[in-house]
Amino acid sequence: MKAWDTATAHRNDMLSAELGWERFFRYGPYGFLGLSTLVAAVTSPLIMDRADVYTTAVLVPVALALQLWWGRVRPIVVPKSRASQFYYVARTLIAFALTWCNSFFSVFAILGYFDTGRLLPRRAVRPGLLVTAAIMAGAQCGSGLPPVSLMNWVAFVALLGLHGTLTMVFAKIGDREADHARTQVDTIAELESANARLEQALAENAGLHAQLLVQAREAGVADERRRLAAEIHDTLAQGLAGIIAQLQVVDSIGDTDPALARVHLDRAAALARHSLGEARRSVHDLVPAALEHDDLPGALKRTVTDWAERHGVRAEFTVTGTVEPVHDEIAATLLRIAEEALANVGRHAGASRAGVTLSFMGDELTLDVRDDGCGFDPAALPPAGGAGGFGLGGMRARAERIAGTVEVETEPGRGTAVGARVPLVRHSR
Repeated sequence: MKAWDTATAHRNDMLSAELGWERFFRYGPYGFLGLSTLVAAVTSPLIMDRADVYTTAVLVPVALALQLWWGRVRPIVVPKSRASQFYYVARTLIAFALTWCNSFFSVFAILGYFDTGRLLPRRAVRPGLLVTAAIMAGAQCGSGLPPVSLMNWVAFVALLGLHGTLTMVFAKIGDREADHARTQVDTIAELESANARLEQALAENAGLHAQLLVQAREAGVADERRRLAAEIHDTLAQGLAGIIAQLQVVDSIGDTDPALARVHLDRAAALARHSLGEARRSVHDLVPAALEHDDLPGALKRTVTDWAERHGVRAEFTVTGTVEPVHDEIAATLLRIAEEALANVGRHAGASRAGVTLSFMGDELTLDVRDDGCGFDPAALPPAGGAGGFGLGGMRARAERIAGTVEVETEPGRGTAVGARVPLVRHSR
């Protein structure tokens, strides 16, 4: 936009200068003719004879009539047309004749230096300038036109060479400025075209931006739905499954062992309270309850211990590496992956042992959940979102949300190992 503003300012300057020159070419010839006539009248007794006075008296009105005619037709005449060439030649001849009668009429002839390029075709510009230079040299040689002595001729030739050289230099400079002006005009035209295209592109981008906002809003809604579904699966569904399992045990042993049944009832109540808290936190997108008072290793240890007590399976938790504070989102993701993996072990594996390992490995965290259960064929898994619930697909989705991965190693009869690898984002306190 800066280039566009600069080009616009330059175009305004060019228009202002063009307007000034237009006023000069409209009124300047009258001023030059009047001034030269006044000076010639004052000096006529000194340098003009009767024939010169009569000739001047005829030519000045002719020059004025020519100028009035040109002032009327100039606005409708094509530049460098035959009419403009006729005007230039006629005016130059009149100026030459007047300067022959009185050298001070060279003030009128000097107009040829200014408008040659506007009135004559390119090939005639330099000859036109040389004619004006000859008139000016004759007026300045000391005797007027024609030179009357050898000294006047020498002065005339020297002045003609000087004027001719200067006019050629200025003509060259004028050509360069004209080329430069044409280049600037073309550049301004290109900038105007580019600005129009830019405005069109901005309008299109505004439409695309609005469309992207709608898509982003829809994607955000869909992502939030998936998050809530996964949270419900990882909290309410697992908690309800545990409660059902405890109540089934109570139903089977309630009459024969009331004390043990009471223990299972207490576990069911604890699971219900825990699931209620997790549901509230999931809705408000808070960290899991286990992380409210413990760090990630502590929360995982408690989760493994509680799971082992509920399922009657020997489970061990191990931490390797140097423990560091972990960002809440990373900790919550790994905790949910561990809970889901352990829930799968409890539901499907029929395992007698399970192990959970949390490893701090520089800029990465790894979580491994292993069991010695029946294993399974990964190719036979139902698609995510089907009857099999979230399961492995949900774990992978959680890990990918924080630029992590989940890998599963298993085969029928050989147990299962679930490994999650995520970046270690430290908690800033």
